[in-house]
Amino acid sequence: MPSGRSGSIHLFRFRGIDVFLHWSWFLIALFEINARAGRYTAYYWNVLEYLALFVIVLMHEFGHALACRQVGGNADHIVLWPLGGVAYVDAPPRPGATLWSLVAGPLVNVVLLPILLMLTTMAGALGWAVTMPNLAAFLSAVLVIDVVLLVFNILPIYPLDGGQILRSLLWFFIGRARSLLVAVVIGFLGVAAFFFFAFRAASIWLSVLGVFMLLNCWSGMKHALYLLKLGKIPRREGFACPWCKSAPPAGAVWRCANCGSAFDTFATQGQCPHCAAQFPVTPCLDCGHANPVSQWDTRTLVGKF
Repeated sequence: MPSGRSGSIHLFRFRGIDVFLHWSWFLIALFEINARAGRYTAYYWNVLEYLALFVIVLMHEFGHALACRQVGGNADHIVLWPLGGVAYVDAPPRPGATLWSLVAGPLVNVVLLPILLMLTTMAGALGWAVTMPNLAAFLSAVLVIDVVLLVFNILPIYPLDGGQILRSLLWFFIGRARSLLVAVVIGFLGVAAFFFFAFRAASIWLSVLGVFMLLNCWSGMKHALYLLKLGKIPRREGFACPWCKSAPPAGAVWRCANCGSAFDTFATQGQCPHCAAQFPVTPCLDCGHANPVSQWDTRTLVGKF
């Protein structure tokens, strides 16, 4: 899976969101389109069906991106790759904001469902299966694509939308770190079942998706354990991250990029006491956003107007 824009082609920009297409898409597209040969009487219908898949995927990812922006988050690019798409979103670290950013993607598929169902029903009523068989088959295929994408994405397997939605719901009750840990554990169980299904179906693509989910579950597990460890450290009063509003840990938990020594950036105003290296911004260990130490200060000066 692409980790960013590397190896991708810029397609267009819409509402400030850049859309990229990974180069491997063309190779898999050629293989998949040829594999569907014979479904239609004209080859270009196979091409249209494959393109329809990625139009729906793109709309799904725009749902994530636009919803993230709606709650005050950042979303500036989407990458399409052979097995789907990724909207690179940075929602505010609050359960409600994260939940809406995640739910909006599958909701796009839900909105498309009655529209596609109406079109396929109309095609059947008008006898298009006889008069326009290619169009009728195409509409049925697009309906199936939308349903499959919807069902697949809401599976409660981390890092699919369903697994992350589950995590966001748990976040309201058991906190950020524990909710991620629970979602990841369930995700590992789901991945095991997914691999079993992929083996029974002898599907290479399902196996690749299984590996992707496994790696993300492992990464999520490490992040959850890190958040649990971070949560045990006492917090410094009078300071808060401008982005996530979390108070920073009190102690030498930042590491100098110059000499490798640990130090407390808030005690030294961003300067390493060991090598005197000055850091203009301080990263938040909870959300990763970096800002000058002065912007973290929430203390008020009495008598200053």
